[in-house]
Amino acid sequence: MLIKFVSKASGSILMLGKDALPVLQAAGKQFDSETVPPRGVFTVEQVSKAIVNLKRAMHNAVEPEEKEEDDPEHYKLNIVQAVGFKQRAFPLYEMLREAEKSEVEVMWEPADTPW
Repeated sequence: MLIKFVSKASGSILMLGKDALPVLQAAGKQFDSETVPPRGVFTVEQVSKAIVNLKRAMHNAVEPEEKEEDDPEHYKLNIVQAVGFKQRAFPLYEMLREAEKSEVEVMWEPADTPW
């Protein structure tokens, strides 16, 4: 499922549900299943705590190792590259920060696209 994060304070963010799950859990959302509920919200009261939780998780994240430049494989065209937790979480982190400044909530829902 494709999830769309929305807030009146910023533009929308699209994220696959399987990728959104660990980001939402790191921000402090607890779910009964291993899937993201189709709809949810960070209330104005929850936004500050979510920012702190997500910042801590991004700081502590172990990212995929980058190849050394003198590694011959480095020079080959690599179309598939690993995306780390920080890269996935950062757009939501920024959205939460903007929402905090504007004192608005951040919601998620299924995206309107069949993609």
